[in-house]
This record gives sequence, structure tokens and C-alpha cells, in this order.
Amino acid sequence: MECLRCLPRLLPRAAPPRRAPWTAAARLSLAACGGRATPRLSRSPKAPSAPRAAGDVLRFRTSDASQATLASVAQVFAVTKFDKEGNVTSFERKKTELYHELALQARDLRFQHVMSITTRNNRIIMRMEYLKAVITPECLLILDYRNLNLEQWLFRELPSQLAGEGQLVTYPLPFEFRAIEALLQYWINTLRGKLSILQPLILETLDALVDPKHSSVDRSKLHVLLQNGKSLSELETDIKIFKESILELLDEEEVLEELCLTKWSDPHVFEKSSTGIDHAEEMELLLENYYRLAEDLSNEARELRVLIDDSQSIIFINLDSHRNVMMRLNLQLTMGTFSLSLFGLMGVAFGMNLESSLEEDHRVFWLVTGIMFMGSGLIWRRLLSFLGRQLEAPMPPMMASLPKKTLLADRRLDGKNSLRPEGLGASRPVLASR
Repeated sequence: MECLRCLPRLLPRAAPPRRAPWTAAARLSLAACGGRATPRLSRSPKAPSAPRAAGDVLRFRTSDASQATLASVAQVFAVTKFDKEGNVTSFERKKTELYHELALQARDLRFQHVMSITTRNNRIIMRMEYLKAVITPECLLILDYRNLNLEQWLFRELPSQLAGEGQLVTYPLPFEFRAIEALLQYWINTLRGKLSILQPLILETLDALVDPKHSSVDRSKLHVLLQNGKSLSELETDIKIFKESILELLDEEEVLEELCLTKWSDPHVFEKSSTGIDHAEEMELLLENYYRLAEDLSNEARELRVLIDDSQSIIFINLDSHRNVMMRLNLQLTMGTFSLSLFGLMGVAFGMNLESSLEEDHRVFWLVTGIMFMGSGLIWRRLLSFLGRQLEAPMPPMMASLPKKTLLADRRLDGKNSLRPEGLGASRPVLASR
């Protein structure tokens, strides 16, 4: 026990931690606090500020460099601007600058859907395959129109339509109505143009394939029909997507209200809409009109598809008929071969190297040969008659004739039903004569 008590005395003591020298600010604060110092004032607080400031500067420089790099690789849009009077202006804008000017988000200018009509911040974003447009209450912006063969429509037809000189139903309405109608009309005309090109080609090919004068099917015509069928399927898909996009807008009343841009930006127009002119209903009627036009195009494309299917059925029936004829001919030849082989056994018997007294008579050869051919012909004829009976189409079942009493009762019932109260007196002599 004494050894354990003396052990702490023998062990070396740890050196006390060194304190940092007192700074002038620490001494002044110590004097102000009455001589009681705190550990927070034992060191200078400005020591770690230098590396922190250097890190902030480095971070700012890195972010500026990344922003400059993103701005240099941003997509550049070729923009064509149309105002209410039909004036056209063309310029180029980077994607970042454009969506900042239009108060949109970056994802609004991706145009990732094949067909879409959306609204954001009093703007309408439309995409119809290769046609990209942004509609504002004051102007219409067409993006990336180059190499799309849109110059004639953009610079000749569209300005006059937006200015009110074209045949647009929505001319008295605000600018966004005219812009939407012009774009929808262009797309419907494009779909109708594709259908008008395909329709005569398909009908001409079907007439050549189904013509009864040609016994065989032309493979080149079948290849042309296959290509036209694929084009028709693509057209049906485009029409279906167009119809679904418009139907989604018609099902949502809030979106119809948002499509009326001037209603919310111009207080005068808002007062008119509240007093009796409902722009949402006008927008709904406009979309329903183009939905009906798309439905008509869909019906025409469906009729062409039915014609192609019917023609294919006729072609398959003709091919089956030719195949049946070939199979029947093959079966007849097989029966003839069987008949000859059956009576050919007599020749085999006489052809063996066996001697008999019949070889000396010359008439026996012709007699045996005649029996062979006659027997083969008779058996072949019997087999053909049996085949004809098996291949005959069955007669349709006879319909049972109705008895005369039933017919007379039906006639009497019809005569009773034809009687009316106002014509009862006039009908009595007729019934008596009957």
C-alpha cells in the first residue's frame, strides 16, 4: 500500500500547456472586465480569416468561369418575330438569353414532346413536330425554322393572317387567338396534304393488284403498297397525337383560361369578358373546330386502311386458289402414277427370265399391253371421280317454308295495326272486300 501511494510522486509530471501571448485587445478587455479573462480572448480572432477569404475568392472565380463556359456552349435559336401588324423581324438568341427575356424556364424551351401546347407566365409554348413557337400577348416567335421548307408560309401567308388580312375566323378576337388558329390551320393543311398525296397512290396500286385480268400478283406493286402502308400508319399516328393533345386542352378548363393571354394582361379586355364575351368559350370552340377537322382526316385515313386490308384479303384468296389448283394437279398426277404402277406388275411378271408357251404367240404382247393401259385408265378415272365427290362444296341447308296459316295471320295482324280512329269508316269497305 505504501508503494502504491508513493507511485504518483515517482512518475514525471506532464508539462503544462503553453498559453498564447496576450494581445493588446485581450489586455484591454481584461481590464474592462475587472481582471476576469475568458478563453475566447486568449488568442487573436483574426488568425483564420485570411484562408477563409482566399477560399471564397477562389469559389467565386470558379463559378464565374463555369457560367462563362455554359454561356459559350448554350444553344442558339434562329428566331422570327411577328407582331400584331404583321411585321417580321429575324434575329438570333442564345437559349439562356431567350428564356430570361420571355420570363420562362430552361425546360420550357426543350421542346421534348412531339406535340404539345402548354402555358407559363402568360406565355403559350407550342410544339408540332418540327414547328416550335412561343406566343405572347404582343407577338409570335417561331424558333429554328431553317432547313424546314417553311419560308413560303412564314413570310407570305402568316404575316397577312396575323394582321387580319387572311381567312381567319378569330380576327376580331385578341392576338393569341389569331396566332393559335394560324398554327393549327397550318398543321391541319400539312396533314391533309400528306393524305392527298397518299390516297391516289394507294388507290392506283390497289386497282392494279385486284384487277381480275392479271392472274399473277406483281411483286413490285406489293412493295409499293407496303411502303405506302407504312406512310399511312405514320400519318395516322400524327393525327392521333394531334387529336389527343387538343382533347387534353378541352378537358381542362383552367388551361383554357390560361390560353387567353390578353384577358389577364389587358384590363379592358378583362372587363369585356366579365360583361358577356367569354374568351374561354371562344378558345374552346376554336379547339373543337380543329379537333373535328382532325377527326375527319382520321376517318379518311381509316377508310384507306380498310381498303388496304380488304385488298390484302382478296390477294390472299387468289393466292390460296392458285395453290389449291397446283395441289389438285399434283394429286391427279400421283393417282395416274399409282394406276400405271399397279398394272405395270403384269409387265414385270412377263419381263422375268422365265420361259412359258406365251412368248411364242405374237398377239399375247399386244393383249397384255392393252390390258395394262385400259386397267390403268379405268382405275385413274375411278380415283378422279372419287376425288371430285370429296372436293365438292356442300349444299346449303334448305330453309323451312312457313305455313300458309301463319302468313295469313301476319297479314291480318298488319291490317289491324294499320287501322286508325279517324279513318275507321273509310277502311270498313276495304276490309269487307278483302
